[in-house]
Amino acid sequence: MTVHYFAAAKAARGVETEELDISDLGNGSPTTLADVLAHLGSAHTEGRASGKTLTEVFARCTFLVDGTSSRREDAVPSTGRLDIMPPFAGG
Repeated sequence: MTVHYFAAAKAARGVETEELDISDLGNGSPTTLADVLAHLGSAHTEGRASGKTLTEVFARCTFLVDGTSSRREDAVPSTGRLDIMPPFAGG
């Protein structure tokens, strides 16, 4: 899976994109978005965006899997694209 970070998520992670092997994250069950986010949050604790960790940034984000809005309980494919988008400001 290719993960794309935007805005505060990008700042907290420190990269714009990364490749992620999610084949082992579901513990025998289909891997959910929550599994992916938990893995990313625990694997990357060093970054900060306005004092917030990546996990804290995730709490306010919208997630798109292959261009479709996804909830944390939704299963995700092992390949494809995950967009992590915090709220955007401006007008």
